[in-house]
Amino acid sequence: MTEQPKYREIADALREAIRTGEYGPGDRLPGENPLAAQYGVAVMTARQALRALKAEGIVESRRGAGFFVVEPFTPVRRRSVARLNRQHWKSGRSLFAADDARTLTTDSHVLGTVAPPQAVAEVLQLLNGEQVFARSRRHIVEGRPVLLSTSYLPDQLVAGTQITETDTGPGGIYARLADLGAEPARFREEVLVRMPSADERAGLNIAADTPVIKICRTAFTEDGRAVEVNEMTLDSRAYVLEYDFGA
Repeated sequence: MTEQPKYREIADALREAIRTGEYGPGDRLPGENPLAAQYGVAVMTARQALRALKAEGIVESRRGAGFFVVEPFTPVRRRSVARLNRQHWKSGRSLFAADDARTLTTDSHVLGTVAPPQAVAEVLQLLNGEQVFARSRRHIVEGRPVLLSTSYLPDQLVAGTQITETDTGPGGIYARLADLGAEPARFREEVLVRMPSADERAGLNIAADTPVIKICRTAFTEDGRAVEVNEMTLDSRAYVLEYDFGA
């Protein structure tokens, strides 16, 4: 049996101390130097253990103050298939309601008519000079920002409709697209993981070394026309991605 790295042993011991309540939310963990002395390791090894716990979302670092236990947070279980089911949003419920029973707070900002990013223009098959209507949202659960989202829709399709208002009404954008005769019949989601940009760090209140999950969703009508591109940035510590579908 291969012996695990020393920093893992230290991280396991600290994790267990947190689990049993020796250290509670808001408590400061022992620093790098005391841990190094206690376990007879280099300071860098002790630092690696603390950073491992930070990557798990168990602790947070505060500049010049050390590492502190965070309030426990149950990740949002993003039910990627159920949330996009036509019957769900046609019933007037939000997509988030399929994921989690907790109250969702949303910071919404209508960006208005803008020139589309090149990749978005290609997916929506826009002609040169055609614009999109963009709207952004930040999802907050239990006081914690968990997701940033920007939707792009062909401006010629949605101009003057409720989609351009702050409140898109029951069922959200997809229900309103259905009202316009552009009902989504199929979705495609592309998922990748990377480190956050400065704006993403600020919006999600995360550290530079916390990975984010990027999801780009495209909504297609029955005839294959793309009517929305939604670019989402998720705090990787705050989400579980669930895919439940038949064989």
